[in-house]
Amino acid sequence: MFKRMLVQCATGLTLMAAAGATAFAADLTGAGASFPYPIYAKWAAKYQEVSGHRVNYQSIGSGGGQQQIIAKTVDFGASDDPMKPDALQENGLIQFPAVVGGTVPVLNVEGIQAGQLKLTGPVLADIFLGKIKKWNDPAIADLNPGAELPAKGIVVVHRSDGSGTTFGWTNYLSQVSPAWKEQVGQGKAVKWPTGQGGKGNEGVAAYVRQLKNSIGYVEYAYAHQNGLAWAQLQNREGQFVQPSQKTFAAAAAHADWSSAPGMGLVLNNEPGAESWPVTAATFILVHAKQEDPKKAHEVLAFFDWAWREGATMASELDYVPLPDAVTQQIRDLWTQKIRGADGAAVWP
Repeated sequence: MFKRMLVQCATGLTLMAAAGATAFAADLTGAGASFPYPIYAKWAAKYQEVSGHRVNYQSIGSGGGQQQIIAKTVDFGASDDPMKPDALQENGLIQFPAVVGGTVPVLNVEGIQAGQLKLTGPVLADIFLGKIKKWNDPAIADLNPGAELPAKGIVVVHRSDGSGTTFGWTNYLSQVSPAWKEQVGQGKAVKWPTGQGGKGNEGVAAYVRQLKNSIGYVEYAYAHQNGLAWAQLQNREGQFVQPSQKTFAAAAAHADWSSAPGMGLVLNNEPGAESWPVTAATFILVHAKQEDPKKAHEVLAFFDWAWREGATMASELDYVPLPDAVTQQIRDLWTQKIRGADGAAVWP
């Protein structure tokens, strides 16, 4: 059932359990990034069991999440593209990370199994630039001696919506490929040189499953839960690594969240022999001044519970839970910065 949920169209997906609500249950609404949807779904279902509070989260992409929290149409927004300090201040928003994960290249090539193919950042960039057009191109074949690569055209799949996953992906490609940086650059939405678009991580995963000889990029849980093959990547230390919770954690190991305004760290291309090169935090956005302090408290209580009780669930989906020191730093931020209309702290 969960696998089928992940490949549905993102619009309108909700994170609501079937039972357990009480007469006093709060209905909490959020929208944004599809990158964390698998873990938010799992957390929300369990949270309703234990608290009676329902969390309705629409997986619409990071751009949509930013727009909806700014417009105050949801209780919290979610984005994998951290908002800049001036934008946070202009819109009265507080930003904090929720969990860490990895973005992986996924492919559908006959005879190529998950984790078998090796790619480097520059080769990956040339594929998405449309310069490398066939799977048996020497640039790919030289990295994979002995692999039976077909003389078939490569079908590139990318996101069609404003996406934090796209921001992370294009940020990485800009770091490893001067040609990509010059011709395309980075952003939640870019002018793609080639390929076709799918909406959300769900849409990209679905297209790659359907299209022979395709390649795309998704958060790792979508690849793992839907049986998609993925490629190894060469990291900045020259090591080819597999995507896993271990390699995502290695990339995030030395993150100094206090060094970035709004805690908006980008974790791509981090040092370390075991580091996965396309690693990212996903962020939550809430208003600093809350019109409904009780509901705001319940939103924060959901994430507080998720960090205290949901780490194992995150690990089971190959996300990396935030360290206790970081979650305490975030709770302190809530106490200091998030207020009701009367000026009283919303948390704790």
